[in-house]
Amino acid sequence: RGQTFEALDDAGLEAKLARAARAFESWSRAPLAARTAVLARAAELFAAEAPTLGRLATEEMGKLLVAGQQEVEKCAEGCLYYADRAAVFLRPEVIVAGDGESGEVRFEPLGALLAVMPWNFPFWQVVRFAAPALAAGNVALLKHASNVPRCALALEDVFVRAGAPAGVFQTLLVGSERVAGIVADARVAAVSLTGSEAAGRRVAAVAGQHLKKTVLELGGSDPFLVLASADVDRAVATAVRARIVNNGQSCIAAKRFIAVDAVYDRFAAGFASAMAALKVGDPSDAATQLGPLATSAIRETLAAQVERSVAAGARLVTGGKKLDGPGFFYAPTVLVDVPREAPAFSEELFGPVATLFRARDTDDALGVANASSFGLAASVWTRDRAEAERCARELDTGTVFVNEMVASDSRFPFGGIKASGHGRELGSFGLREFVNVKTVRTFGLGGGL
Repeated sequence: RGQTFEALDDAGLEAKLARAARAFESWSRAPLAARTAVLARAAELFAAEAPTLGRLATEEMGKLLVAGQQEVEKCAEGCLYYADRAAVFLRPEVIVAGDGESGEVRFEPLGALLAVMPWNFPFWQVVRFAAPALAAGNVALLKHASNVPRCALALEDVFVRAGAPAGVFQTLLVGSERVAGIVADARVAAVSLTGSEAAGRRVAAVAGQHLKKTVLELGGSDPFLVLASADVDRAVATAVRARIVNNGQSCIAAKRFIAVDAVYDRFAAGFASAMAALKVGDPSDAATQLGPLATSAIRETLAAQVERSVAAGARLVTGGKKLDGPGFFYAPTVLVDVPREAPAFSEELFGPVATLFRARDTDDALGVANASSFGLAASVWTRDRAEAERCARELDTGTVFVNEMVASDSRFPFGGIKASGHGRELGSFGLREFVNVKTVRTFGLGGGL
C-alpha cells in the first residue's frame, strides 16, 4: 500500500524486448515436457499462495477477498489443465499416410506475444492467455492495467519461481501510450487484448498495419433470458450473483435480464428485492456481498449512464445513486422500461446496474437479446429441452449457458462476436490461436519425416 512504480524508460523496454527475443529461441526448442513442468509448478504456487495473491487484488482494485482467492485458485487449475493437455493439443494431425505420400499439420509457436490485460480479473485474465501461450512455446510480454502493478509483478514472480527461464514471462510497467510502439516492434509476433471496445479498435488497427494476429476479448452486455418454464426462484438467485460478480465489473456478467410475460412479475419482484437487500461494504469483510468499483472514473461513468437513461425514460426500481463514505461505491440498481435511445439499452454498464425487460414470448425474448452490438455470452433459463436448443442456436453470442450463469472454464473456448471481439481463449482453440498451423507434405520418402 502506498507504493509507487516507475514506468520503464526506453532503455529498459528495449532490454526486455531483446530478452524476450533471445528467450524465444531456446524456449520454443525446449522439450514440451520442460515447458509443461513450469506450468505444473506454477499451478502449485498459485494454489499455495492464493490467499496472499488474492489479497493483492482486493487491495489494488477492490475485489471481494474470497473472490480474489478463488480467482487465484482458478489460475492454478488453468495452469494444470494446459500442463496436462498441451501434448494432445500440439500433437501433429496426420492427414495422409501411405502410398508414397505423407501429410500432416503441425502447430508451432510464433514468438513473443504481447498481452494487454485489464484490472478486473488481474490474475485469471493473464493466466488464461499465458498458460496456453507458454505451453505452445511462445514467450509472453504482459502490459497490465496501470492500477494493478503489484498483481502484474506477482505474476512474473510466480512464473520465474516456477522455473521459467529469463525472458519467458516478463511484465512491462508502461503506460497505454507505449502500446502501439510495442505492437509495431518486429520482435513482437502477435497481440492478445482483453478490454474495452475502444482499446480493441486501437490495438487492432496498429496490429493490422503490421500484419500481426490479434485476439480481442472486448466488452459485453450479456442477456439473461427467463422463459415460461424456468425455475424462477433459482433464476432469481442466480441472476443476482450473475449481475454482481466482481462488483458488477465483468465483461461476462449478466447485464440485460429478459423475462417473458408468463413469469415477468414474479421474476422482477424477486430480483429487485434481492438486489436491494445486498450487503454493500468493505471487500475484505467476509459478510460483504458487493464491494466498491475500482476507480472514481468508473463510478462517474456508471452514474452518468444511469442518469441519462432515467432522463430518457427508464424507471428506477431500486438504487441509482453513488453511496457516501470512503471508496467508490454505487448502490445495486435495477432499471425497467428502458427505451432504445437510453444508454442503458445499448451501452455496457460496468457496475452493479441491471436492466430488466419484459418480452411477450420466446420469439420476443430472443429478439431483445440479439438487439445489441455485443455478442459475448448469454444465459437461458428453461426446462424445455427443445426451447433450450433453439436459444442455443439462435442467440448471437460466442457462449450460451442453459440454467446457469456464464463463467469461463479452461476446458471450453471462450470469446465473442460482433463488438465483443474475435478469436478464442481457453480449450484447444485458445492454444491454437497463437501458433503457426503448418502443413508438411512429403513424397517418395517412405513414411514421411
